[in-house]
Parts: sequence; C-alpha cells; structure tokens
Amino acid sequence: MLTDHHSHIIPGIDDGAKSVEMSMEMIGCLKKQGVQRIVATPHFYAHRENGVQEYMEKRQQAFERLMASAPAVDNIILGAEVAIERGISELDGIEKLAFQGTDLILLEFPYTGFHDWMIEEIENITYNFHLTPIIAHLHRYTEDFTKAQMEAALSLNAVIQFNNEVFETWGGKRFLKKVIESDHRCIFGSDTHNMGSRKPNFDLLLKKAKPQWVQESDTLLDREKIHI
Repeated sequence: MLTDHHSHIIPGIDDGAKSVEMSMEMIGCLKKQGVQRIVATPHFYAHRENGVQEYMEKRQQAFERLMASAPAVDNIILGAEVAIERGISELDGIEKLAFQGTDLILLEFPYTGFHDWMIEEIENITYNFHLTPIIAHLHRYTEDFTKAQMEAALSLNAVIQFNNEVFETWGGKRFLKKVIESDHRCIFGSDTHNMGSRKPNFDLLLKKAKPQWVQESDTLLDREKIHI
C-alpha cells in the first residue's frame, strides 16, 4: 500500500492546504500517483500552541470539515510534524501527537543550527514515552550540520524520513543511499503543502527509487500494527 508519510493536506491548520477544495485537489493528485494511504502531519510548534489538547481539537475540527465535504476519502491517518524545541519532551500529552494507532512520532529539526540539547530532547521523547521517533527530511540539513552533528542525528534509534524531492539532486541521492546502506529504517513522504511549488510528487519517487526502498517504506505502518 503506497504510503505518504508526511503531508500537509488538512485544510486551514498550518501553511499547507488553505481550503477544503485545495485539500481535495492535493488528495486527488496523490491518488492519481498511486498513493493509497496518507499520513496527515500538520505542523506543531509548542511555542505557538496552547497545549497539545487544543491543537488536537483544532486538527480534528479541520479534518471533520474535510471529511464532511468528501466522505469517500479514506485511509487518512492523523499525526503531526512536531518541531524540536527546548523542553518539548516535557510537554504534557506529547505522546498523543504520534501517528494514530502507532508509537511513531514525526520530529523536525529547527533551521536555526544544531545543538546538543536537540538530541537530548529526542532521546527523552523516545525513552520516557516509549515512542519511535521519525526524523523529518534529514537530507535538508546536510549543508547545515557538520559531519559529527549528522552522525549524532543518525545515531538515534530513529526512522529517517526522506521527502521525495531527495531524488532531484545527485547529493540528495548519494546521502539517501548512504543512509539506507547503513541499515537505517527509511520512509518517504511528499511533504506536500499545495498544488504549486510544493505539490504531490510520488511520480518522482516511483520513477527514481529502487522498488525495494519503496516497499520497505510502505510496510512501516503495518509493522507497527496500526489500528485505526
């Protein structure tokens, strides 16, 4: 079951889809590209939200607006793209932001440079809440992290998520191959935000990726015994 593990299709909750109509266009495009299961991961920034519960209520309301307009849409799993901030591992209810029915939680490094406390926050989330971290689009940080910092990120017991855009550059493909050959668990996602500059791009993945890479990605949720 071809799975998009990272998307911003929920309308009006972050910088992704601005309307139900845009959501439906994005979902329709993903379906045409063969995607059968979508994990919706709207951004969660702790410093902008009034707690996890309020965020989840806002996300649910937006999701229900989408489903009311298109009840035939199925296989959408709710999650979040959680920004790594200082103290995020102590946030009440952080475990509720995992992908529905799993212990998988998508975490995003900030673009403000690497700091050791970021690794500590991820480790605390992993062990205190018995969650499996997914590191979002790690390939985007290859120019910003030193070799030692990247090795620290890769040393975590984490799943590495690649945006399909990784196949657009030689350096991205080289980094992906290196990570896969190091026996890291890797998954793919569109990280789609709209139908313009960040439109669904699973056609790129299916054209450029080795079939076994896609197959391994698509079985992650099933191995985690998802129950939605």
